[in-house]
Amino acid sequence: MILKMALPPPDPKFDLRGVSAEVNCLHFSCNVPKPRPPLLFSGSSSGKIHVWNLNTRRAETILCGHGGKSVFWIYTLPDREQLMSQGRDLQICIWNLAEGRNEVTESIPLDRVCFCKCSLLDTQRPLLAIPGTENSQVQVVDLDCQKIICSMTPTTDVPWGMAMCMKLWQPNFGCSPLLIVGYEDGSVALWNVLEHKLISRYMFHTEPVMSLDFDCDSARGVSGSAENILNVWSLDKQQDFKIYKAQELVNPGIADVKIRQDKKILATAGWDYRVRIFGWKKVKPLAVLQYHSATVHCVSFSDHIIPEERLLAAGSKDQRISLWSIYSQT
Repeated sequence: MILKMALPPPDPKFDLRGVSAEVNCLHFSCNVPKPRPPLLFSGSSSGKIHVWNLNTRRAETILCGHGGKSVFWIYTLPDREQLMSQGRDLQICIWNLAEGRNEVTESIPLDRVCFCKCSLLDTQRPLLAIPGTENSQVQVVDLDCQKIICSMTPTTDVPWGMAMCMKLWQPNFGCSPLLIVGYEDGSVALWNVLEHKLISRYMFHTEPVMSLDFDCDSARGVSGSAENILNVWSLDKQQDFKIYKAQELVNPGIADVKIRQDKKILATAGWDYRVRIFGWKKVKPLAVLQYHSATVHCVSFSDHIIPEERLLAAGSKDQRISLWSIYSQT
């Protein structure tokens, strides 16, 4: 009898060290013509943003704009000449990176300390979803004029708690962007931005929703919490939430979830120091990546033009960033 052994999980392609602080967030910028190098941006608990050249595997630049306060969200605009960062100093900084400059040109103040990362809809009219002034409130800012165009506040008597994570997206139907928000009470809600209106809401978790992502093409999303359940859900034609699958994990605690751009795989960042890979279509477990020695805070997929060059990055409390080539593993 011949026993077929499962393939062992891959080792990291390489890692990045030298942050000297917990790595809270990651963002790739690789979809650029040569000779411009592919970059990875990382935000840390020390308030610094490292700009990593993935060809040399070294930090080209270190940005300091949040007064030493933790950075927990970063995003580059497509031309890579502007960077946005969100910190615990209650500021969203807009950086000018054109022609080697590294300066904060504008900042958007926030009114409350919270853990909720912003979400950018980068269209012809760029919109930014931010945590609002009240506990459960979320707001949307028009970046061209930097004015709040919409505030969405729950009106029920039962408190939802703080907004914990969100995803702003533009559906193929209708003119209004939609905003999905995960709350402290474990619920996920869908809001119509232009109408300031709650469309639907569902209690997917018994703990605060720590992270979520959404696939606009299939109208399916995923969310994680302090539980050992990864919840995958969908929106029906009436835009009501439906449970698609509840995937049980060995250990509790999901800090981050990301769907790869090609909608083939899903990655999760675990409190148990592991990164888990799933097939997105059926949410089938594919691999458990073990490298880090502390909680994995964040995961991110690269936007390389050539699929075989695409990477997965994971940032951890252990102050390291691991990079994995898993295209051939899917």
